[in-house]
Amino acid sequence: MTLTNFEVDVLASGSKGNSTLIRAGQTAILIDAGISCRRIVQGLKRCGLEPEDLSGVFLTHEHRDHVAGLDVFARHYSSVPVFANERTWAQLPVRRQLPRPQVRVIPRSCTMGNLRIEPFRIPHDAVDPVGYAIFNGDEKCTYLTDCGIITKAVEQAAEGASVMVLEANHDESMLRNGPYPVALQNRILGREGHLSNRTAGQFLTSLEDPPSEVILAHLSEKNNTPDVAYRTVREVLEDCPRTREIQLYVAQQQEMVSNVR
Repeated sequence: MTLTNFEVDVLASGSKGNSTLIRAGQTAILIDAGISCRRIVQGLKRCGLEPEDLSGVFLTHEHRDHVAGLDVFARHYSSVPVFANERTWAQLPVRRQLPRPQVRVIPRSCTMGNLRIEPFRIPHDAVDPVGYAIFNGDEKCTYLTDCGIITKAVEQAAEGASVMVLEANHDESMLRNGPYPVALQNRILGREGHLSNRTAGQFLTSLEDPPSEVILAHLSEKNNTPDVAYRTVREVLEDCPRTREIQLYVAQQQEMVSNVR
């Protein structure tokens, strides 16, 4: 049973595509559309929603595993606004194919129903990548993937969240001993790469007010497994009294994972 008023359904997460439904009260938003339109619609229906029930789609950055299904989805459901920052929109040709009212440049903060959505900058090798802090009254949900290092802005966005979607992309040993060339390994491990399992766990223990629920996300297909991610992060959390009771989930590439089911 969820410990928060937020319902978070990760429709898919991983190197091949990402999309997450976040709900509180009567308001629902989708973060990223990196899987097919069909899979997005199927996932929404499993959650009891139609695409038109979404208050908006919010993009984190322009990489294909976060926008692959956007073109078809946005053209099929033109009543659903799509939010991204200006530099991200500039990288997306679909912008020119959508009705002008559907294309929204996200401000520093916007309100959709009972949710307030605030983007925050993250270090990743995209033009202007962001995570999202989503507020429902005094409660907060933080969404953070595709992040190379933990910055002050990331810390502030995560502090005090009740639920968090957090990248745990790779096991460092699997990455170093895997099939990727050294240059790609270094990119993933770099300041604009991805968070490892251990770094994700250490980040949670560094928070003064950590979340009660965490969904580990964006796992690498070749350099991680759900079991390795869970065990590594749980091991780190057990060493800190503040984080021992965190309820931990692991998002999947092909299956939906939820904090309420």
